[in-house]
Amino acid sequence: MVTNPKALWDNCLNLIKSNVSEQQYNTWFAPIVFEHYDEDSRTLLLQLPSMWVYEVLEQHYVGLMSKVLTKCFGPGVQLTYRALTDKTNGLSQVLEGEQPAEIAAPAPARRVNKTPTVLDAAVPQDLNPQLDVHKTFQSFIEGDSNKLPRTVGLSIAEHPGKSTFNPFFIYGPSGCGKTHLINAIGVRCKEMYPQKRVLYVSARLFQVQFTDAVRQNTTNDFIQFYQTIDVLIVDDIQEWATATKTLDTFFHIFNHLFRNGKQIILASDRPPVDLQGMKDRLLTRFSCGLIAELEKPNVQLCIDILNSKCHRDGLKIPADVIRYIAETANGSVRDLEGVINSLLAYSVVYNSNIDMRLAERILKRAVKIDNHPLTIEDIVEKVCDHYNVSQQSVFSRSRKRDFVLPRQIAMYLAQKHTKMPSSRIGQLIGKRDHSTVIHSCATIEQRLKVDKPFREEMNSIENSFRLKK
Repeated sequence: MVTNPKALWDNCLNLIKSNVSEQQYNTWFAPIVFEHYDEDSRTLLLQLPSMWVYEVLEQHYVGLMSKVLTKCFGPGVQLTYRALTDKTNGLSQVLEGEQPAEIAAPAPARRVNKTPTVLDAAVPQDLNPQLDVHKTFQSFIEGDSNKLPRTVGLSIAEHPGKSTFNPFFIYGPSGCGKTHLINAIGVRCKEMYPQKRVLYVSARLFQVQFTDAVRQNTTNDFIQFYQTIDVLIVDDIQEWATATKTLDTFFHIFNHLFRNGKQIILASDRPPVDLQGMKDRLLTRFSCGLIAELEKPNVQLCIDILNSKCHRDGLKIPADVIRYIAETANGSVRDLEGVINSLLAYSVVYNSNIDMRLAERILKRAVKIDNHPLTIEDIVEKVCDHYNVSQQSVFSRSRKRDFVLPRQIAMYLAQKHTKMPSSRIGQLIGKRDHSTVIHSCATIEQRLKVDKPFREEMNSIENSFRLKK
């Protein structure tokens, strides 16, 4: 029989690991460090790396923790945490864990409402969630540009309605995967909680439904229907910017759902602060949960997405063609999928292999390619003009500040505005290696964060690129 408290905690971790996903375990449980167990008071003290981990454990996993502790340590164990509050100075705070609350059975719905034109909720269980079942977490490839939104989205799907991430506001440019991610959240949530009323709706459809409700004098039914939803997912809310009445109605629906602990997920092509035309009272509510940005996928993530799609569809595409597509598709997942579908169709119809020639032909038709792309020469020329230095000085081995700064800026702008890899940029700017380019880009990025006059200088240089075009 195991009596060592540390060994008992290790048993707890093994049980937890078998009851959560690998990602959940690595994110929330692996960083926990056993500190002490007092047999007299039956108190277990665990070290946590941050207050955020404490909040997530207490909001999402208190029931699971209670069960595994009872199984390994016996009943009546009091869980306490030492959470790190100031990493620089090594400050921490001891906090008591909450006991899991009893979960009351949900009361049956007394009345069921309908929303016009699309959804019929005559029986609560029969609500069509309007989700695309093919857009799942399994098919949503993780990369640096989407790691945080994907991790938070998965947590929301498994524990909807918790205040930490409610509402969940996702924003990013077109084609970066917003619709895929919010669908994946809905699909996973419906799989785990079939009884929950999950609904995906586009902002445009919501507005059409509301307009029809006003015409038919059924606005109250429209509002009451949406107030019965447990997980409401609204896509492209930037389209409501000038729809004042729609926004006022959504404001009341939002407040009702939020007060009752229902999960709200919103997607937009811009952050709340840039949603011009919306009232502050609504924008502050959009911002009170978690705002996460989905960036355009970088070349490596595009390659991973393409390889995943080829694997699912049973396609064989040469690695050089995959990379060419990834570098040319402008970071749009939609463009990537469209190119692959077109390649498949052409190869089948013409009974030809998928090669670079076919890829170039498809990309010219499927993807908008800049006919006058910036070159390294253009960038170096503009940077040198701005700082009044010669290109020979920038390309030289000189470490003078007057030459180093323009050199670093040229490398940074080349990486930002061209599709060339770091190694190629380094070769063209003074025959440097890729590590020099990476260091230069990091240096410029850091300075941009803290130096406002420098940001204005950079904007001036980049504006000169647009004038050239």
